[in-house]
Amino acid sequence: MLTSLSIRDVVLISALDLDFRGGLGVLTGETGAGKSILLDSLGLALGMRADSGLVRHGSDKALVSASFDLPNGHGPLANILDENDIEIEPGEPLIIRRSVKADGGSKAFVNDQPCSAALLREIGGLLVEIHGQHDDRGMLNPKGHKALLDSFARTDITATSSAFAAWNDAKKRLSEAQMGIENAERDRDFLIHALDELNRFSPQEGEEEQLAGERSDMQKGERLTDDLRAVLKIFEGSKSAVAEMRSAARRLDRLGPEHPLLAEALSALDRAVIEASEAENKLEAAKEALTFDPQRLDDIETRLFELRAIARKHGVTPSGLHALQSEFAAKLETIDAGTEGLARLKAEVAGKAEAYHAAASALGRLRREAAARLDMAVAAELKPLKLDAAQFKTDIEALPEERWAPDGMDRVEFLISTNPGAPFAPLTKIASGGELSRFILALKVALAEEGGAQTIIFDEIDRGVGGAVASAIGERLARLAKRTQLLAVTHSPQVAAKGGTHYFIAKSSQGTVTRTDVVELDKEGRRQEIARMLSGAEVTEEARAQAERLLEGV
Repeated sequence: MLTSLSIRDVVLISALDLDFRGGLGVLTGETGAGKSILLDSLGLALGMRADSGLVRHGSDKALVSASFDLPNGHGPLANILDENDIEIEPGEPLIIRRSVKADGGSKAFVNDQPCSAALLREIGGLLVEIHGQHDDRGMLNPKGHKALLDSFARTDITATSSAFAAWNDAKKRLSEAQMGIENAERDRDFLIHALDELNRFSPQEGEEEQLAGERSDMQKGERLTDDLRAVLKIFEGSKSAVAEMRSAARRLDRLGPEHPLLAEALSALDRAVIEASEAENKLEAAKEALTFDPQRLDDIETRLFELRAIARKHGVTPSGLHALQSEFAAKLETIDAGTEGLARLKAEVAGKAEAYHAAASALGRLRREAAARLDMAVAAELKPLKLDAAQFKTDIEALPEERWAPDGMDRVEFLISTNPGAPFAPLTKIASGGELSRFILALKVALAEEGGAQTIIFDEIDRGVGGAVASAIGERLARLAKRTQLLAVTHSPQVAAKGGTHYFIAKSSQGTVTRTDVVELDKEGRRQEIARMLSGAEVTEEARAQAERLLEGV
């Protein structure tokens, strides 16, 4: 709720501080007194275009500050404040400040924190609704009609929103899987050919190192053959050194018990025989390893050449060929397995789509039932507002699948027909300024202010009407003001009399200086102002008496 408005150096307003209360507040004054300046000042604070023409002549800048008391929780507004790190303690007011310089620069603050004009407009739109002659926001914007209908119907879109999110998630996973399979399928022929080649070649883990070592040994063996043969000859035959040592060991074995030194000699000789035998075995193994086989060497070199060539072809080292073979095999398996998984994902998407369609269809049925009730409620308000020839319709259109959304499959728009037989069209297309405001009032009353801002401003809603229609407008404004704060700029005494608070806007001149002031009227001031509105320039006693009767009827 708007609690105060402070204006400095805006057009004809030098300095003005206003306090507001809940209920219905009316603003009156002679034509040209400056009511539009007051609304333009508030609009500046709410994020509307910062026009340097608003700066009072001779001043450097214009400044407007507005203070609001927020309801508990304050719903969507709390989310916006949290997202932008704007802190507000429970019970504290929300203060908006906006300045515009004479050269066109502007600044905006929310609770002393700088913010953009766009953010200010978003916050302002949740705090205040201004309905005037050319307003194209709030209830006139079709983008908000679905939410207004849902509030009226008390519908809960949670199930539909969750079903839509689940459906979208399943579609995303299906798309990713399809893309992966498509990419893999493009490589399928290559994978089959490459894997067949690797399977036929059959690379072994560590094969290059093993073959290179064997080739090196064989090349060494070619050089060492004669020397090895000569060394091994020492170990051959019964007269070899090792054979003699074994013979000596057998004799010492019989003599060993005769003296300790003989036993020690036997032990040393046994060790020597063992070492010599091991050396003989090593030499034989070396001879085998270093055996030079021209055919085998040629086979090794051919295998190494092919191994390294196929590794270069696939851009890996020879040691990586075995892993590459396994990788290609796994990719082919993935393609086959992916096709089966794709079928499961398609079934899941179909199931999620069916669940969303069921939830959205149920939501649509509730909307259509509520639309019929809303149409009847608005129709009941039109006749007293001198709109009895008009018709109101809540149009609900089924959207194509590509436009389905978390809030359902419907497009909702409020339409009117102002004359019998005339086609239905959007409110802004065919209603005049006065009609438009009265249609909005009828809607507001029918909707019982579901989901709207805490402060509503009607700018000359009574333009072009009087008598019983003006009284009907005043009654409905007063009824609506029981639920929310409502401010009405009016020229109608019947409407002004319904106000809980009454602000008088006056323009005065001193020499070449003209200024606009606003004062809150007391009971006598209200009687005098309503009498002026009834009689014109000269206030008569009859007008004062009629004003008294209007005030007594409140």
